[in-house]
Amino acid sequence: MAHQVKFEQLAFWLNRVGAVFTVGFSVVFLVMLGASAGNHRAASLGGARLVTYYVPGFIAYGVMAAGFTTLAITLVVRRETGLLKRLRLSPLPTWVLLSSIFVSTAIVAVVQALLLLVIGRVAYHVPLPASWPALVMAVVVGIVSFSAMGVAISTVVPNQETAGPVTSVVFFVLLFLAGLYFPVPAGSGLAKFSNYLPVRHLILAMDRPFDIPRGVSVWAWHDLAVVALWGAGATLVALRRFRWSPHRA
Repeated sequence: MAHQVKFEQLAFWLNRVGAVFTVGFSVVFLVMLGASAGNHRAASLGGARLVTYYVPGFIAYGVMAAGFTTLAITLVVRRETGLLKRLRLSPLPTWVLLSSIFVSTAIVAVVQALLLLVIGRVAYHVPLPASWPALVMAVVVGIVSFSAMGVAISTVVPNQETAGPVTSVVFFVLLFLAGLYFPVPAGSGLAKFSNYLPVRHLILAMDRPFDIPRGVSVWAWHDLAVVALWGAGATLVALRRFRWSPHRA
């Protein structure tokens, strides 16, 4: 499996345009929003600096983008070009093929998280997480759950031409509703609606290790449970609908 993960990583990083947009998008937005926020403090965050909210928020974004958007598009393209079917018929064990794809996705997500932590610390003096185990737990639950959701949505995308638009539209609408670009007050109507969605809960789970809001536990068990439930439901959908062969007109 390690040998296959190596090839998955080579396929990702040698596609330089795709790799730059996948990893660089969160970095660019963090730099832009961090520069515009400055030292502004938000009352809804317990007086914490706004840039401190953006760092864990975009770590959550990186995890979700790698597991949901990028993985879904990759699976659709490979399925519709016949690559998944050819690999399924090769001597490579199925569990090795699928595990290497998921591990490679996790590596990309972790690279983004570490890069954002470094930028936040060096450029904006954002404190490091108060609890590393809580942050690691949130990242792991996010990677596993959103990878399952990525596989699930790939089963309903009919062809590779629509893979990018479908996944991107769904993903960015959910990000807006979840309050990635601006804090959503806990009692607002938007917060009540987005509480049904896993994106909102992963962002909240990433906030807790950074002591946002202040004075609460670093372990967001409720938010992690909601994300995990969505991941479990997506797993059932993926197991039922996953196809190795291309769709036929």
